[in-house]
Amino acid sequence: MPAADRERERESRAAEPRPARFRLDLPRPRRRKLLPEYDPEAFGRLSERIARFLGTGRFIVWMTVTIAVWVVWNVTAPDALRFDPFPFLFLTLALSLQASYAAPLILLAQNRQDDRDRVNLEQDRKQNERSIADTEYLSREIASLRMGLGEVATRDWIRSELQDLVKELEEQRTANRVVFPAEERGVRDVGDR
Repeated sequence: MPAADRERERESRAAEPRPARFRLDLPRPRRRKLLPEYDPEAFGRLSERIARFLGTGRFIVWMTVTIAVWVVWNVTAPDALRFDPFPFLFLTLALSLQASYAAPLILLAQNRQDDRDRVNLEQDRKQNERSIADTEYLSREIASLRMGLGEVATRDWIRSELQDLVKELEEQRTANRVVFPAEERGVRDVGDR
């Protein structure tokens, strides 16, 4: 086979798509799922907003007004205009449907709040442990400083010692005893100072 033919064959092989090999350094491509995907955090935030609204006075007022209008309309309106011809059967169904959706949403919101509380408690516990460790360290440092100060001469102690020495020198002078040997010979030690 001539070199030109070999070159063309090599080029045609390079142009062909290669079969996909499993690579361990890359994540696998995502498989298609039959069910639609949703963001659990977005759903959780929505459930918290709904649960927060269900726990307000505004919701109670609107629910009361709706039920009152429903009852008044279906009692006082002519039979042809009533939308709940049975004695409040649709109202009961609507309230049951609302309660069946509200209860799980409220539970989901409570679970999310419990998770947040658990994380906050864990962080508080760690912070308390650090504070206790810092307090113990500072207590040990203060104790060591107090022990060290017990061995250090304080200003009051030095002052009292100097006053005792001055009293002793005064007593020796009044008793005409020689306090400084240089004074006895009439030589002063001014130059030494």
